[in-house]
Amino acid sequence: MSDPKNTFSLDGHEVPVTAGQTILQAAEASGSWIPTLCHHPEFEPHGSCRVCTVKLNGRTVSACTTPVRAGDVVELDTEELKGLRQNLVQFLFTEGNHFCPSCEQSGDCRLQAVGYALGVTGGHYNPLFPSRRVDASHPDVLLELNRCILCELCVRASAQVDKKDIFALSGRGIDKQLVVNAESGRLADTNLALSDKALSVCPVGAILKKRQGFLVPIGKRTYDERSIRERDLDRAKEDPQ
Repeated sequence: MSDPKNTFSLDGHEVPVTAGQTILQAAEASGSWIPTLCHHPEFEPHGSCRVCTVKLNGRTVSACTTPVRAGDVVELDTEELKGLRQNLVQFLFTEGNHFCPSCEQSGDCRLQAVGYALGVTGGHYNPLFPSRRVDASHPDVLLELNRCILCELCVRASAQVDKKDIFALSGRGIDKQLVVNAESGRLADTNLALSDKALSVCPVGAILKKRQGFLVPIGKRTYDERSIRERDLDRAKEDPQ
């Protein structure tokens, strides 16, 4: 039997907890999946997408940023929280221009995979069809802002790992968008390289390497054969935090 001094309650089950763990880390270590979009194990928790929302002792929090302590009561798998996560994902599809059947990232896209896992099979809300540019100026990289979900993973990767600060967010509300830190605003006028971490962390199809879009056939892509739930939990086992 687990020592109650070192456990917390997750949907009524006692789950071991280690000092300093977030709810997300403790849940994944116990085999419980929590969907995320802006989270990346190599970066500090961000909490911008809110798809990992749970209830901690009765209040709503983001699982990726909130520490958990022994004795806490966490709710994860409730109808209320399922509905909230579904709405958040539906809003992301509504606020951008996402056409999964024709997207190069279909099968590799985390937004698509999370949507399927949450039972989101349609937009639900009327799409906004925002007018967003496509930057094809760089010889090796395509910037497709229609698919950006403002997770800031490329921003953090470029600043913290690549040490280049190529990407940033600008604007507020529906006008908020990813921008390039160059006087021209063009990706070609930056020192972005194919080896940059910023290119590999995008969860959708906003940053694409040219001439590689369909190298892996549909049906054999990241989430085609194994679900996002399985992949996330396997990654947590291999790289415990």
